Amino acid sequence: MSYTGYLFAHFIGEQKDGEQIYFSLSRDGLHWQDLNGGKPVLRSEIGEKGARDPFLIRSPWEGGDGKAKYYLIATDLRIEAGKGWDTAQYAGSRDMLVWESEDLAEWKGPVAHTVGAAGAGCVWAPEAIYDEAKDAILVFWASMVEKKQKIYAAYTKDFREFTEPFLFLEKENHVIDSTIIHVEEGYYRYTKDETTKNICVDFSKTLCPDGFHEVKSETLDNLYGVEGPEIFPFHDRQGWCLIVDRFAAHKGYLPLITENLASGEFRILEEGEFHMGAAAKRHGGIMSVTEEEYKRLQKAFGGEEV
Repeated sequence: MSYTGYLFAHFIGEQKDGEQIYFSLSRDGLHWQDLNGGKPVLRSEIGEKGARDPFLIRSPWEGGDGKAKYYLIATDLRIEAGKGWDTAQYAGSRDMLVWESEDLAEWKGPVAHTVGAAGAGCVWAPEAIYDEAKDAILVFWASMVEKKQKIYAAYTKDFREFTEPFLFLEKENHVIDSTIIHVEEGYYRYTKDETTKNICVDFSKTLCPDGFHEVKSETLDNLYGVEGPEIFPFHDRQGWCLIVDRFAAHKGYLPLITENLASGEFRILEEGEFHMGAAAKRHGGIMSVTEEEYKRLQKAFGGEEV
């Protein structure tokens, strides 16, 4: 499939309407145009009545047998409501919000699915990746279990029925916000160390939890106060872009680029090398889109060429 741009689903912060779903478009992954006049594209009026950390995935089965072609999943959470972070972690929602679409313009949902492990205090930042070996989609998220943040996972084929959750990643420190990219050699996983507030990297040839091993990265080891990592390939050049949410400094996303994922090293872009759009974007997900999809999104939600 030939891709010519990117769709970014995200939220914008803990303010009125900030914890809903926003869309942005980009041609190069570094310069973004906010869609829908900078207003939410999707809203959640169920559960906590908020949606954070959205992630987009294209169905590997192309909508066959009644399955949607695209899914958007998100955290059922609204901090602006005033319950606070302790409540959110230890007694928050154990549901994952799911929207479905056949064209990226019209969406059905959200529907809440209880996927959390027994005793989980929360289900945060769900993401998903197709597992070729199992011909199923691996969904993974962070949960507070036994007073520790860990990454759990389950398998699905339709985002309606899920296998029993299992432990996918646990470290000595708390970990949240995992994202995974599949390349020719295997899978690179980027995760926020919730204790040190930076991003750690590991690699595996498969999605088996025991197969991952650490990849050293001096760049990421020394970049603090960041979360919500997302990584995607460039379509107009060689290499990949990793974006991290500078939550501690309230500066939104920062892009880092590399031509060698195995090295673990990235070049941090200068402010003049990218433009993330009018609003500071918070933790979201980026999906590559075709020219047809790009233009369809522009038509549906408004947005000039970028």
